Amino acid sequence: MIKQIAFALSLLITLGVFSYTAYRIYTFFKLTKPFPIGQFGKRFGIMMKVAFFQTKILRKPVVGFMHAIVWWGFLVILIGSIEMIIDGLFGTERILTFLGPVYDAITALGDVFAFLIFFLVLFFLIRRIFMHIRRFSGIEMKHISHIDANIALSIILLLMVSLLGMNTFYLAYINKIDHEVMGLYPVSHYLAGFFTNISEGNAHLWYEINWWAHILLIFLFANILPYSKHFHVFMSVPNVFFSRLEPIGYLENMPNITREVKLMMNPDTAFAAPAEGEEAPVERFGVLDVEDITWKNYLDSLSCTECGRCTSVCPANITGKQLSPRKIMMDTRARMKEKGPGLVKDKAFTDSKSLIRNYIKEEELWACTTCNACVEECPVNINQPAMIVDMRRYLVMEESAAPGELNAMFTNIENNGAPWQFSPEDRMLWATDVNLEVPVMAEQQTRGKKPEWLLWIGSAGAFDDRYKKVTREFVKILNHLSIDYAVLGIEETDSGDVARRAGNEMLFQMQALMNIEIFNAYEVKKILTCCPHDYNTFLNEYPDFGGAFKVVHHSQFLSQLIADGKINISSDQFASQKVTFHDPCYLGRGNGEYRAPRAVIDAVGSKHVEMKRNKSFALCCGAGGGQMFKEAEKGEKEVFIERIEDVIDAGADIVATACPFCMVMMTDGIKYKNREETMKNYDIAELIAMGMEI
Repeated sequence: MIKQIAFALSLLITLGVFSYTAYRIYTFFKLTKPFPIGQFGKRFGIMMKVAFFQTKILRKPVVGFMHAIVWWGFLVILIGSIEMIIDGLFGTERILTFLGPVYDAITALGDVFAFLIFFLVLFFLIRRIFMHIRRFSGIEMKHISHIDANIALSIILLLMVSLLGMNTFYLAYINKIDHEVMGLYPVSHYLAGFFTNISEGNAHLWYEINWWAHILLIFLFANILPYSKHFHVFMSVPNVFFSRLEPIGYLENMPNITREVKLMMNPDTAFAAPAEGEEAPVERFGVLDVEDITWKNYLDSLSCTECGRCTSVCPANITGKQLSPRKIMMDTRARMKEKGPGLVKDKAFTDSKSLIRNYIKEEELWACTTCNACVEECPVNINQPAMIVDMRRYLVMEESAAPGELNAMFTNIENNGAPWQFSPEDRMLWATDVNLEVPVMAEQQTRGKKPEWLLWIGSAGAFDDRYKKVTREFVKILNHLSIDYAVLGIEETDSGDVARRAGNEMLFQMQALMNIEIFNAYEVKKILTCCPHDYNTFLNEYPDFGGAFKVVHHSQFLSQLIADGKINISSDQFASQKVTFHDPCYLGRGNGEYRAPRAVIDAVGSKHVEMKRNKSFALCCGAGGGQMFKEAEKGEKEVFIERIEDVIDAGADIVATACPFCMVMMTDGIKYKNREETMKNYDIAELIAMGMEI
C-alpha cells in the first residue's frame, strides 16, 4: 500500500507539472492564426508512412535505420510503461499477462529493443561529443543546445539500463522463489545468468530499485521534454498528421490579397462590408512576428528535432550563406517563448522586437532559393520555405524592403509583363527573327479553330537569348510531328511565379487572374510548357483562382511521344557522349517528376551518368526564389558553382537541363570553370531535335 501511495503521489506531481506546461503551450497556440485541415484519411496514411514507418528518416539508410530502431523500440517499450503505471496504481503484478502469447512477444521485443537502444544511444552520444558532425553545428546551435541533446540521450541511456536491470533482477528473483516467469526476456535471461549467486532478498531489492528508477526517469523525462529539443517525441506525430497535403512546390494562397486584387481589377465587385459603426480590421500582409504565424507554423517549430538535415541540404547554407532552415524554426520557437507570455496577458503587447531582424536577418530570408530541399529532407514534415516566403511577403508588401534588383523585376512585370525590360510587342521575335512559323491563338480563333494545346512560351523562352534557342527547337519538333498547338504571342504575360516566391503576392495574383481570363477567353484546356516554374504554378496554384487546366511539362510530353513511337532518333552523335541530367527543383522535388526527362535522355542513345546528388537529393541550380534576378548573398561560393562541380565529378560531357533558369546557371558554371571546349549544356528538347536531325 505504501508503494501505491508513493507511486500515486509521484504520478500526480508528474501529471500536474505536465498539465501546467501543456496549458501554457496551448495559450501560445491561441495567439496564432488559423490553418485549414481536412482529408483525415489521407493524413492518417501520411502519418503512418512518415511517422511510424520512418520513410524520411530512412533517406539516410545507415543512421536512419539506427534512429528508426530507437523509435520502434520506444513504441514497444511504451506498452510496458503503461503496464507499470497500472501496476503501480493498483498494486498488481504484470497486469497485461492476460494477453498470453501477445504479452510474450511484447516483453521479448521490449527486452531486445532495450538492449539495442542502449548501444545505439551510446553511439549517438559518442557521435555528438567526439565526431563533430557538420550538421550538428551552426550559429543557431548554442552550447545549451548540445547540453540539451546530451542530457536527453543520457536519460534515454539510463532508461534502458534500468529497464534491463528491472528485467534481469526480476528473472533472478523468480528463479530464487521457483515461480513461473511472466513474459519472455531473451537478453535479460542471459544477463540474469551472471547473478545466480544473488540472494532472494537482494534480487528483489535490486528489482525494486530498477523499477522505481525506470518509472521515475520516465516521469522526469516527460516533464523535461517540453523544454527540450526532444519535445518532438510528443509533437512529431501530430505534426506529420497535420502535414500540408499539396505538392511540395505549392505555396498557400492569401485570400485577403485576393480580395484587394479583385477590387483593384473590378471596383464594382461587392465584398462584405463591416457593420455600421465598425471599422474594418487592419490586416498585416505576411509575417513580421509570432502573432502573424499560423498554429501549424508554431507546431512546426515545436516539432523541430534540431537534427540539421534541412540545413545540411540547403544550397544557400552549403555555399556558406547565413540561411539555415533549422534556425528559422528554432528562432520562431524562441521568439514565441519570449513574447508569448506578454501576448497572453495583452494582445496589444509589444517589446519593440520582432521575429524579423531581431531573430532572423533579412539576409537570411533573401538567400533562400525556395528549392524545398529542406522540406523533402525534414523527418517530421516541417515546411520552412512557407515561413520564409511569408516573411518575404511582409518585407515586400508592408515595407517595400525587397532588394533593389527584385524591385526592378517587379516593376518590369507590372509594366512589361516580363521580369526584364523588354516591350510586350517583342514577345514573338524569337520566332519572327528566324522566320519560324508558329500558330497564334488569336489568329486560330478567327479561323474558327481551337488548338488542342496552348504552348506557353514563358518570359525566359521569349526573351532570354540562350533559351530562345530551346523554344525554337521545341517548336520545330511540334511542327515536324504536326502537333495541334498555338501560342498566345503578344497576349502572353508573365505567370507571376517569380513575383510570388520573392514575396510580391499582390503582383502574382494580378498576373494569375489576368492569365486565367485570357486562357478562359480562348477556352484553353491543355497547357504545354518548357518551364518547370510555370508548370508548377499553373498546375498547383492557379486552381486557387479558378484556373484548372491540364498542364504538361515538355519532358513529359516528349517522353510520351517517344513511348508512343512518334519520335525516331536517326542520329548517333551522342553515342560516345556522357550525359548527366540536372533535376529542376520544381519538376523533381516540387512535383515528383524524375522519370520523364531521363527517358528522353536515354532515347538519344547517350551514355547516361548520374551526379552524386540526383533526383530528390539533387542540388538546386541557385536561380529559384527570385535569385535569378538579384545578386547572391555573401558566401563561400555561388550555388551554381557547387552544382557544376557535381557535373564535373560525374565526368559528364553534356549536362542536360529542362528549365530556363537551370540552363542559365549551368551555362554560367561551365564558363566559370573554363569548360566551354569540353562540356556543353543542352535542354532535353535540343537533344531530341538534334537526334531527329530537324
